[in-house]
Amino acid sequence: MTSVEFHFDPMCPFAFHASRWIRHVRAETAIDIDWRFFSLEEVNRREDQKHPWEREWSYGWSLMRIGALLRRESMDLLDRWYFAIGHLLHVDGGKPHDPEVARALLERLGLDPELLGAALADPTTHDDVRADHERVIGAGGFGVPTLFVQGTAFFGPVLIDPPEGEAAVRLWNTVTELLEFPHVYELQRVKGPAEAADIGRALEPYVRGRDWQSIDRGEVRDLPGTESDS
Repeated sequence: MTSVEFHFDPMCPFAFHASRWIRHVRAETAIDIDWRFFSLEEVNRREDQKHPWEREWSYGWSLMRIGALLRRESMDLLDRWYFAIGHLLHVDGGKPHDPEVARALLERLGLDPELLGAALADPTTHDDVRADHERVIGAGGFGVPTLFVQGTAFFGPVLIDPPEGEAAVRLWNTVTELLEFPHVYELQRVKGPAEAADIGRALEPYVRGRDWQSIDRGEVRDLPGTESDS
């Protein structure tokens, strides 16, 4: 069975839309998806800011610590949780990065909402997330979605409105056929005003869901995401 290691940050809309695509591929071809983590908060961190693991709550990093605990139980649990988190943020415009919403979502999935507290109380969940993150960095990666297929790392596909059915498989074949050409490093579609407008419309729920605030010790402060919580 072909397998793909799919690195994501739950806060990234492009990773979520690519995850919808890879699930369609799995439904058609029975590939195996190994969900892995990557932190945009860490890779985009300025020198004067704390690492996400040094904060009491970091949007993407703390959510992935919950995911790490679920993955220890089963990959299927992580799969279900990531889809629910992503749909709430990137389709519905909700706020799963709010701890109370994250707890409620666990309960909606039939899981113990106290898994959030257990994940944050377990320092080894930091280790799990960081190990996945460092694997991408070590391969020369810089963002998500990053896919490892047969040991080769690919950034992308970066897409909106992911294809389904046979179209999803054709895109998968296009991606994996690049394995035959190890010296092809980059191919990018040029985006004009119309394409940029389409992307803006697709990202609207994400922008609406991220209210650019951080909850710290019960106090809400205006911040450009947790990246500024130093």
